[in-house]
Amino acid sequence: MERLGRLGVWFVPDPLSTKEIVDLAQGVERLGYDVLWYPEGIGYETFSFGSFVLSKTNRLNVASGIANIYARDAVTAIAGHNSLNKLFDDRYILGLGVSHIPLVEEFRGHTYGKPLTEMRKYLDAMETAELSISVSDKNIVLAALGPNMLALARDRTRGAHPYLVTPEHTAASRKIMGPDAWLCVEQKVCLTEDVKRARTVASNVLSLYLPWPNYRNNWLRLGFTEEDLSGGGSNQFLDAMVASGTAGSIRSRIRAHFEAGADHVCIQPLHPNGDGSVDWNALEELSTI
Repeated sequence: MERLGRLGVWFVPDPLSTKEIVDLAQGVERLGYDVLWYPEGIGYETFSFGSFVLSKTNRLNVASGIANIYARDAVTAIAGHNSLNKLFDDRYILGLGVSHIPLVEEFRGHTYGKPLTEMRKYLDAMETAELSISVSDKNIVLAALGPNMLALARDRTRGAHPYLVTPEHTAASRKIMGPDAWLCVEQKVCLTEDVKRARTVASNVLSLYLPWPNYRNNWLRLGFTEEDLSGGGSNQFLDAMVASGTAGSIRSRIRAHFEAGADHVCIQPLHPNGDGSVDWNALEELSTI
C-alpha cells in the first residue's frame, strides 16, 4: 500500500446489526472515503471483523484502530496481517496498540507491561516470524500519543494512529515523525448547531476515556488541567475533542489537522441523538474537504 487517501471513517460497530455493518462499509466506500477504521475493545475480534468487511467491499481499505497486542501473540498478528492482505489485494492496515490497564488486566487477565518495551518486543517477534505466506508491504501503524511511541512508530512501522488529539498534537507529532511516516489522526465530530446537545453527546462518549492514564497524561501534556478532565469534562475540553456546529466549522477542524501535518484524518461521526447509530448526514457532508 503506497499511500492513503486523505479521509477515512472511524466507527464502533458493536451496536450495529449485521446488515447495518454491511451498509456502513458499503456506504463509506460509495462516499469515497479511503479507509474504514474500527476498534478492538470488548466486542468484535480484529481479524474476523476485518475479513468480513473486506469481503463486502471492493476498493475500501480496512484498518484496525487498534488491535490489542495482549489479545494475541505476535506471530498470530503478522499471520493475520499477511492473510488479509494476500486474500484481499493489499487492503488491510493493522493498527497495533498497548491498550489500557483495565482492558488488559481486568478484562483479559494479563499483566500490563511497560508500553514502549512491550511494543518493541512485539514488533521484534513479528519481524522474525517465519511464515509460509508473505506480502510485499507491511501495512502496520501504531497507536501513539507520547513522543517515544511516536518515534517507535516512525522507525519500525508505516506510521502512527493518534486518537483523541488536537491539531496542536498533530503538529508536534509530525515534527517527531518526520516527513515520510503516515500520520493517521482520529477526529470525533457531531454535526449539530445545538451546542448543549453536542457537549452532552461528547461528555457521554468521553466518559469512557477520561479515567484512563494513557489519555489523561497526553491531555495534560497538551495543556488541559485536572479541572478540565474532572466530572464530564470542561466545555473547553469537550469542544477540543469533538468538533461540532455546521459542516463548514467541522471541515475547518479537519483542515487544521491537515495543515498541522496529518496525511489522513479518520472522522468518527457521533450521532446527535447519542444512540451510537451511523450519522449518514455527517458522512455525506464531510466526504470532501
